[in-house]
Amino acid sequence: MGIIFSEGSGLNDSVFGKSQEPIKLFIEKKAEAFEAESVVDKIFKKETSKNFAEKYSSMTSMDGFMPTAEGGAYPRDEMQQGYEKVIENVTWKNSFVITQEMMEDGKLIDMKRKPSAFITSYYRTREKFGAALLAGGISGTTMNFNGRNFSTACADNVALFSKTHPAKVKGGNQSNLFGSADFTATNLSKVESAMQDFRDDNAQVLAVSPDTIIIPNDAALKQAVFSVIGADKDPGTSNNGFNFQFGRWNVIVWQYLNQFLASGLKPWILMDSKYNDANDAAVLQERVPLSVESYIDQNTDDNVWKGRSRFSGGFTDWRAFACANISGGTAL
Repeated sequence: MGIIFSEGSGLNDSVFGKSQEPIKLFIEKKAEAFEAESVVDKIFKKETSKNFAEKYSSMTSMDGFMPTAEGGAYPRDEMQQGYEKVIENVTWKNSFVITQEMMEDGKLIDMKRKPSAFITSYYRTREKFGAALLAGGISGTTMNFNGRNFSTACADNVALFSKTHPAKVKGGNQSNLFGSADFTATNLSKVESAMQDFRDDNAQVLAVSPDTIIIPNDAALKQAVFSVIGADKDPGTSNNGFNFQFGRWNVIVWQYLNQFLASGLKPWILMDSKYNDANDAAVLQERVPLSVESYIDQNTDDNVWKGRSRFSGGFTDWRAFACANISGGTAL
C-alpha cells in the first residue's frame, strides 16, 4: 500500500522544512512494517475500487452434461445471477501537529513519537475494522465501529455466520454456524467435512477446502489448536496413530478479535483462503490509499500533517467461512 504525500507551499523556506523528509521517511518505514504484519489482509481480499461503491455478485453453476441418444439434440443448460452485495466506500481522517516551539527547542523525541502514533493509528484502525466485521458476523447483520454502522451480512442478506443461508435457485437452507463445541480433532474434522459439502445457489457441491484456522488470542484455545494439528502422530492413542490433520493448516491468532467478541465467547473459525480469493467472499476495498498532506497553519504557525483515506469492507459469499463453538448453532 503506497502512501501519497503532498507538501504545502513555503515549507522549504520555513523552520519546518528540514523536518519534512525525515518524517516522510519515518512514516513510510513504519507503514512497511505494519503491512508485513497485517492480519486483516490475510483474511480479507484486497480490492481496488474506482467508484463511490462497488457491487459484487456471483453466477450459479450449470446442471451439467446429459446423456443423449445417437444423433440427439444438444440439451440447453443455463446459469443465473446469484445474490448481490453493494459495499460503499467510507472516508477516514486523522491529523497531528508539529509545533514551532517543538522545532525551536529541538524536541526530536516528540517529533518521532507523533508520526509513529499517527501511522500506528491508521493501521490499527484497519485491523480493528476487519476484526469488528468478522466478529460482528457472528452476532448479527450489522456492527457499529467508531460511531458508524456497517453491514456484516452477506449478499443473501443473512449474517456471515448463520444457520439459515438460503439458496437463490434450488436447494434448502445451509448452515456455517455450529454449536458449542471445543476445538478437538473430532470437531475440527466435522466442521471441515460440513464445509466440504457446501452447495452453491443451484445445489451443486463446490468442493470447498478449508486451509486456515482463525482464533482470538486465548491461551487455552491456542493450546487446543496446536495440540490437535502440531504433531504428525496422535498423542491420544497408545500406538501414536497417524494424525492426518498435521501440516494441513495455517493458523491465525488475531488479538484484535478479542475486544469485539461477546464476553466469554471463544469461537474458532475455518476459512478456505482460495475460495475466498476466487469469489470475493470477504472484501476490503480501497478507493483512495492513505494520502498525507503537510502544511503551515497560518493562524498558529504550526506544521500540520493530515491523513485521509477511503476504504470499506464486507462479505458477499459466506461459503469461505465456518464458525464453531457458538451456543445455538447447528449441532455437530
